[in-house]
Amino acid sequence: MYIELKNINKSFGDFQASKDVNFAIEKGKLVGLLGPSGSGKTTILRMLAGLEHQDSGDICINGNVVNDLPSSQRGIGFVFQNYALFPYLTVYDNIAYGLKIQKKDKKFIKQRVTELLDLVGLPGLEKRYPDQLSGGQRQRIALARALAPNPEVLLLDEPFAALDSYLKWKMEQQMLELLQKVQTPVLFVSHSRDEVYRLCDTVSCIHQGRMEVIEPVKEFFRNPKTKTAALLSGCKNICAVEAMESHRDGNWLWTSDWGVGIRVSKEALQARTIGIRAHFFTKEKPSEGCYSEFPVGEYRIMEDPFEWNVSFRKDRSCEWLQWKTAKTDWDPSEGVPEKLYVKEENLLLLDIDTDNRR
Repeated sequence: MYIELKNINKSFGDFQASKDVNFAIEKGKLVGLLGPSGSGKTTILRMLAGLEHQDSGDICINGNVVNDLPSSQRGIGFVFQNYALFPYLTVYDNIAYGLKIQKKDKKFIKQRVTELLDLVGLPGLEKRYPDQLSGGQRQRIALARALAPNPEVLLLDEPFAALDSYLKWKMEQQMLELLQKVQTPVLFVSHSRDEVYRLCDTVSCIHQGRMEVIEPVKEFFRNPKTKTAALLSGCKNICAVEAMESHRDGNWLWTSDWGVGIRVSKEALQARTIGIRAHFFTKEKPSEGCYSEFPVGEYRIMEDPFEWNVSFRKDRSCEWLQWKTAKTDWDPSEGVPEKLYVKEENLLLLDIDTDNRR
């Protein structure tokens, strides 16, 4: 492994920002840290960069423990959320800043800056200042500055947060192309599940300073293992469950918040929480397999650009659920179904109780 964090802990007074953090990144891989604000994502980046010092644990880069190395000697490239370009320096001097710190000669610096401006698609802007650039241009200059010293590791702290959706999409494509060329291991912090899904090879779900899940990004979204992971992956319908008494027609979990029983296989009785993605409800009863019915007693319909977003519940004593369906598949003029259905294979089984197998 090229980067390793081993049993990292960090507290600020009574607040523990990182708890027993362990993970590794291989060279050329892009790992995402996904979590809400305040979960400890940026703290991990800052400790890796040497801007904060961990209370305990080891940080290793390329097999070497770097706990006592200052930030300038760790070989870290850091792109901050607000880009943090020096406003009083030109584009050329911003990119050259790290190279000057390394005391590179002027000829090398000029060649490297020219090379990087070509790489990020902004040749000819050497003499401009940051306030003369668009948001997308500033983002690319910040990336060029981070790459200039040929860093061992690249850290990206929500680099697209300040961009509109169209520019964000364009920058994602360009960044992917750049990172494939340089093959630098990347740690990418975001609260956007879409960014993480599109860009990363592996993702970690962070909750209250702990890394709950670390796995390939597609597996994370296909089968989140915890309630936090399900929420961060975009699941809105989540409910605690408990096993019901055995029935002749199968095994059932009771959802007290939704007021319905969910029919499942015996193995699923280990789940303590159930998740259902809004798109997994169907208005047609499945013709085969194990499925559950959800009565639609009350509902609210909201229109999105390309789909209908229906909130529904059994009655007023129950929590709302969300059903999303494409406008090409259903129109409200047809009437809201009296029941919606979900197959067992589309249930997210969360917080599995492995210590109390039924």
